[in-house]
Amino acid sequence: MKSAESSGTGESVSRMAGLRARFHAGLLSNGVITATDGTVSIADSSSLSSKKVAQHLCSLLGLVSTTGKKGAGQTAGHGFEGAVREFVEEAFALLDPVRPGTWRVATSASEGIAAFEQFEHLAAIDKFCKTNVELRAFLGSGYVIRPDIVMSRLPLSDAELNARDPVVHGDDVALLTSLRAVNNSEPLLHASISCKLTLRTDRAQNARTEALNLIRNRKGRVPHICVVTAEPMPNRLASLALGTGDIDCVYHVALPELRAAIAAVGSDDMLESLDTMREGKRLKDIADLPFDLAI
Repeated sequence: MKSAESSGTGESVSRMAGLRARFHAGLLSNGVITATDGTVSIADSSSLSSKKVAQHLCSLLGLVSTTGKKGAGQTAGHGFEGAVREFVEEAFALLDPVRPGTWRVATSASEGIAAFEQFEHLAAIDKFCKTNVELRAFLGSGYVIRPDIVMSRLPLSDAELNARDPVVHGDDVALLTSLRAVNNSEPLLHASISCKLTLRTDRAQNARTEALNLIRNRKGRVPHICVVTAEPMPNRLASLALGTGDIDCVYHVALPELRAAIAAVGSDDMLESLDTMREGKRLKDIADLPFDLAI
């Protein structure tokens, strides 16, 4: 297996670094991030600081030459989800030696979280709510969650479990665990990844609401709950990254480059805020995500 690939400059880089660079290039080629009249699409056009940091960030990523017209928010958002999904799928595959199994990464799960073993009971609740007005009014619809990206693991057959040693045999032990295919046929939700190209107050709160509903409504352990964003402003990142209890962590598409951009054209307060989130492990780089998912 290849241990490194060319960076395009004659130097060798790790496979993960190569995927990260390709991810950044794809954000440009797919029109997810554009620049029009000197304003990068991920910047807040009403904020000079946001425009300066976003422009410098994109110049470090080689995206400053973009001249395409800013696309519709929904189109850019779907493109961002697709790029993140592809990166997570390919990057996590590199970690197969340390996290083996049959994994699936998908966007916009049509059935929502009810398609997974820990949340399959929600399908029955939703069915009852559709026929009972009072129950629907009492419960609302917040439990019906369709994450941007879901990562799941398929249950293991006894043959797979016994590949090295006779771990289980028939019904002697482990009759309730969901990991055994003889007990459960539904995929197990391993991670819910929310994709927010930029962060505004409402978008941040939507991510928190989804996270809390995942925590409250599951049977079994809580899946990884993550947010990926390209937001350039530390104060907006802080609105989602700071605090614990709901979201595992916020992952920036280019955290080292963002820090360099803020150090170059931002304020000391912005840099201090960013470093607080980094050092507190509330904000990480996109390349950290697949490793954290392997925990």
